[in-house]
Amino acid sequence: MPKGYWVSVYRAISDPEKLAAYNELAGLAVGPAGGRTIVRGGRVVAHDAGIAERTVVVEFDSFEQAVAAHESPAYQEALTALSDGVERDFRIVEGID
Repeated sequence: MPKGYWVSVYRAISDPEKLAAYNELAGLAVGPAGGRTIVRGGRVVAHDAGIAERTVVVEFDSFEQAVAAHESPAYQEALTALSDGVERDFRIVEGID
């Protein structure tokens, strides 16, 4: 069964306090939902129209698990805390194996 991934690329961080609150709550939501953060911040080399602000990748055992984690009440609480604190591109994608 292919794995599922959350991929977040932050275009701008306008409120670091909201991001910090989100990070705390998101961590409490992701772990129990089976997610493993495999990329968080760190070095980035952006190409083409890429943005080198901040990138986060969370791995789940399946695409369905990744979607369910995003829809969970715990993660929705994290999104409420984040609100307009960042501008980001968030995707849930299916792996190839």
